[in-house]
Amino acid sequence: MPDLANTGKWPKKLPPLTDEQLRIKDEFMQRWLELLPKKYGMIERFNHQYPVKVAQRKGRVLEIGCGLGGHIPYEDLSGNEYYALEMRPEIAARIGQRFPDVRVIVGDCQARLDFPGGFFDRVLAIHVLEHLPNLPETVREAHRLLKPDGQFSVVIPCEGGLAYTFARKISARRLFEKWYGSSYDWFIETEHVNVPSEIIEELERYFTVRTRSNFPM
Repeated sequence: MPDLANTGKWPKKLPPLTDEQLRIKDEFMQRWLELLPKKYGMIERFNHQYPVKVAQRKGRVLEIGCGLGGHIPYEDLSGNEYYALEMRPEIAARIGQRFPDVRVIVGDCQARLDFPGGFFDRVLAIHVLEHLPNLPETVREAHRLLKPDGQFSVVIPCEGGLAYTFARKISARRLFEKWYGSSYDWFIETEHVNVPSEIIEELERYFTVRTRSNFPM
């Protein structure tokens, strides 16, 4: 097993939020997930086409933090046994209604899941790992769940990059502050809690990076 001695900063402690901030946060995430494919289709296509393009096999697939199920239509479900993990029961119920052939699970990807080791051929995390205060537990669990030759496909934002910061300023930040008359800073500080270098460091403890791509360049 990898040496985890230097992971003392985990889990990260997030600043407390008021009840109203929690309400706004939950509402905005749902509105944003619904808006993304309609208004920012080019970015969404990259987010979802990349894991499909690099998929090396069919079999059992687990998508963690699947939100409203935006990735599922990009997958060829024939020959795959698809599991969708979502923490919020009300969102999980909507996934089940949209995709009756998908096995929907309510649970936290930062905790041990009720599957035996080596159960899955692929695990997908599409814009999920940047949100997790206990990132190492998720990476370790993905490693446990995958077959020895399995594949962990990850999509993350280039947090801190100039292009990404500008794109956020004219999209999510602008809409959030327009809709709620509140600073976007408290929201994003409790959402994107991990930067790419931290995520890659944790991934490399368990996995070998085989392919990598960046958008737009």
